[in-house]
Amino acid sequence: MFTETPFVRTKLRQERVAQTVFGLMALAMIVPLLLIIGYLVVRAWPLLSWDFLVTNPTQGMRQGGIWSALLGTIYLVGISLCLSAPIGVLAAVYLNEYAKDNWFRRIINLAVVNLAGVPSIVHALFGLGAFVLFAGLGRSILAASLTLAIMTLPVIIASTKESLASVPMSFREACWNVGATRWQTIRRIVLPNSVSGILTGVILQVSRSAGETAPIMFTGAVFFKKLTEGNLLAYSLKDQCMALSMHLYTVTTQVTNAPKALPFAIAVVLLGTVLLVNTLSIALRVYLRSRKKW
Repeated sequence: MFTETPFVRTKLRQERVAQTVFGLMALAMIVPLLLIIGYLVVRAWPLLSWDFLVTNPTQGMRQGGIWSALLGTIYLVGISLCLSAPIGVLAAVYLNEYAKDNWFRRIINLAVVNLAGVPSIVHALFGLGAFVLFAGLGRSILAASLTLAIMTLPVIIASTKESLASVPMSFREACWNVGATRWQTIRRIVLPNSVSGILTGVILQVSRSAGETAPIMFTGAVFFKKLTEGNLLAYSLKDQCMALSMHLYTVTTQVTNAPKALPFAIAVVLLGTVLLVNTLSIALRVYLRSRKKW
């Protein structure tokens, strides 16, 4: 029979202490988040309803709902995602699979890392100069979406590169040995096995795009715009739009005598929209990851 020695008991005690410390660190991150969400929901509860989502603001945005702001946010996030995701993935594929390890590649990698840390207000000024003024798009949904796409592009490139690099090199070599071209290997083997990691960058892009105010404030957001309620095609690409983040800022700082629950209700809808998109993306990522054979 084996018996525990004092050395083994000491190691087990240290392991339990480490587990407790790490568990408390996890709770320190989760509990405040749950408290914040709970506080927002409790304060917003008097206004949360279906009518609040599908009606326009009225009476100087003191009454009514958030339909025009909610639809504008969906447009901005959706269009920026359609622009940044393909470009980011293709750029990452080139950098990881095609580009030679030389000074040019290192400069591009450094630029991507630096761009990921640029403040959003700088991207807003760039979007104002490049898309609103130079390209002649004016203050519009398209200009704001392009600005958001530029802002989130480095995150997608970086996460996609890491995901592509995680695919074992032996997979590529096995394909090359049977006569597959580099593009066939990427399309059939590398991308399918890295798509779960690519979705991680997309999830981060959605969260950041929905919550940003400065880039859209300079390029396409408007203080108030009334739409036909229930019409999902009420905006065109050349229109200015309302957005939930901008609407929350406006109601909090510019609108007087508004219901106390209104800013909290807008915040809950914005948070719920981001969580819903993230949940769907995470579910898809888990499903794709479960299909991996390695």
